[in-house]
Amino acid sequence: MTNEQVDIKSLIGKLEKVRNFIIEQERSFPDSFFDQVHPTNEKSARNLINYLAMRSFDLRPVQEELTTLGLSSLSHAERFTRVNIDNILHILYKISGEKPSGIYPDTPLTLNYPAGRKLLNKNTEAIFGPSRRSGSRIMVTMPLEAADDPQLVEKLVGAGMDVARINCSHADEDTWGKMINNIRKAAKKHERPCLIYMDLPGPKLRTGPINPQLEGKKSKGAAIRLSVGEKLHIYRKAVTGDAAKLDGQGKQVKPAQISTTLPEIWEDVQMGHSIFFDDGKIGGEITEISKDRMEVLITRARPGKGTNLRSDKGINLPETDLSLPPLTEYDLKILPFISRNADMVGYSFVRKPSDVHQLQEELRKLHKDELPIILKIETREAFRNLPELLLESMRSSRFGVMLARGDLAIEVGFARIAEVQEQILWLCDAAHVPIIWATQVLENLLKEGLASRAEITDAAMSVRAECVMLNKGPFIREAVETLANIDERMIKHMFKKHGALRPLNVATGFFKKNRIR
Repeated sequence: MTNEQVDIKSLIGKLEKVRNFIIEQERSFPDSFFDQVHPTNEKSARNLINYLAMRSFDLRPVQEELTTLGLSSLSHAERFTRVNIDNILHILYKISGEKPSGIYPDTPLTLNYPAGRKLLNKNTEAIFGPSRRSGSRIMVTMPLEAADDPQLVEKLVGAGMDVARINCSHADEDTWGKMINNIRKAAKKHERPCLIYMDLPGPKLRTGPINPQLEGKKSKGAAIRLSVGEKLHIYRKAVTGDAAKLDGQGKQVKPAQISTTLPEIWEDVQMGHSIFFDDGKIGGEITEISKDRMEVLITRARPGKGTNLRSDKGINLPETDLSLPPLTEYDLKILPFISRNADMVGYSFVRKPSDVHQLQEELRKLHKDELPIILKIETREAFRNLPELLLESMRSSRFGVMLARGDLAIEVGFARIAEVQEQILWLCDAAHVPIIWATQVLENLLKEGLASRAEITDAAMSVRAECVMLNKGPFIREAVETLANIDERMIKHMFKKHGALRPLNVATGFFKKNRIR
């Protein structure tokens, strides 16, 4: 395709159709909707709606024609969507020699490219503070040793840790307090800030206890070995997990059994739904449900030898919309401690806008409504509702998003996680929301001291986020130094990422739920 082959008039018509739809959708939201948004977020709320409206179209043919003309900026439109389209239309009208249509000059412009980028930077600094380096901040999950080993914390701060993450699923307030004290002292010694991020555990669904007599030779804890084709019984009441009973030919005559930490799931699970254990290492299909137990046919496990399932391992139900409370009794119990000591609070397993509203209200009761909430996007439902979650969060002055790729990959499927994480990046960019790139970053380096080529590439892609999270491990200092080095190099080559602009289901779904197209 050459410049001469591009029908400028037709291209203008296509873009004006998109622009008109964007304006129509923004105007369909009443002023009272935007009045509920915090004043610092009103422009971001409008821009997010604009971006969702634009991504309801298949713009790949349009983008191809624009690229032919040297006007490829539609794929850079996240932070200033409508102004970007207006700019392209202005140039196309200049090329065509015609005057703009009547609707083109009617609506005042709001965010241009510099303003959109400045707003994202402002929101990032409002949560994470000024950056010591040119790229992403580095968050590190604190091991329990951080409570009693101040030198470990000092080394991490010195190596480049910007945010210390305390996972409140483990230990207690006394231990967390010691960690916080060591982090504050290390930051003061190095004369640089290190913020505190604390996770609310949330309604985490896990496996129950297992018969201690099933302890293996390697002493990694009692385990039940499961293979493809076998059955597993999950009991509603607390039972001790046990291995399957086999006959003389090795065939299963009595399935293995286990219980769960949240029997409330019986209200929501259905036959035919998928179920996964231990970060997706084991998978199955629910084939039978009674009031006391459910039966699972194992469809995923290590070929040949099978896979061990231990206690306290995560359970995922990606096809099940769980009606679990967003904040558990334990979450509410520890929230006052978190609100007094943390610089931001992580919201685990958030699913619906009402979940966000509930935590906002709890923080208001504690007179801590300015404490930034970090939405952890780790379920299929949270991804599907991401636009609504972002808009609800905009009632607060400061908030962020964590791209929790571990649980999310199980929920949406490993084949889809790459495209899903891109969409989350785009939507957060359109909302001017800082994002934390999390789960298994430099995992081999952390645990074994040697990074794989694949995870170095993954770490290089993390520069597109405003913050990157490392987990704990024996080589955590080396991982912090490596990530900082990669980040410094990659930020010189790229900023964010831009796509091919196919229509997004999350965008069309938003308008189906909220407005009629």
